[in-house]
Amino acid sequence: MKLPYLSIALSGAALILAPAAVAKDKPATPAAAPAPAAASNEVWPEAYFEIFKLAPGKQEAFLSDIARADEVSAAGGQPPIKLFIHEDGADWDVMLYKPETDDKPTPAQQAAMDARSKALNMPSGPAYFVHIREMIASHTDTKAYGPISAGQWIAKLDSWRAAHPGADDTKVP
Repeated sequence: MKLPYLSIALSGAALILAPAAVAKDKPATPAAAPAPAAASNEVWPEAYFEIFKLAPGKQEAFLSDIARADEVSAAGGQPPIKLFIHEDGADWDVMLYKPETDDKPTPAQQAAMDARSKALNMPSGPAYFVHIREMIASHTDTKAYGPISAGQWIAKLDSWRAAHPGADDTKVP
C-alpha cells in the first residue's frame, strides 16, 4: 500500500470512528434497528472526498477561498461546501465532503452564481488551477459509496451472488 493511500484509508477510518469518540461522554442511546436488506438494483448514495495538505502558511487563504465559494453557492441557493479541518492524526489539513446529487442549478441560479463570482473577482478556468496550486502541497480525491451500513453492503453482495450463481466462490462463512 502506498503512503498516500494509507492517509486516505486512515482519514476514512477517522470519519467512521469519530462519532464514537465524540459520543464517549454522552449517555447511551438505544440501538438502531438493523438496516433493511438491499435490493440488487438499489442505488446507493455516493460522495467525493477531497483531501488537501496545504502549503505552509496557506491555511487561512485556502479557507477564505472556500468561504468565498460558499458565498457564490448561496447566491444561487446552493448548499455550502462541507469540510473537515484536521485536528490530530494523519498528515492532512482539510477534507472536503461532496455528496453526489442530481440537483443542478437552474439557469437563473447559475447566472446569480456567475454574477457573485465576478463580483468577488474569483479566478476561473486555467487561472483557478494556477491559483489553487499555490496553496496546496498535495491533494488527493476519491469517490465512495455511503453513508451505508455494513449490513446493507453485505445484503447487496448476497443479492448479487444470488443473481450470478458460481461467479464468485470466495464467500466468507
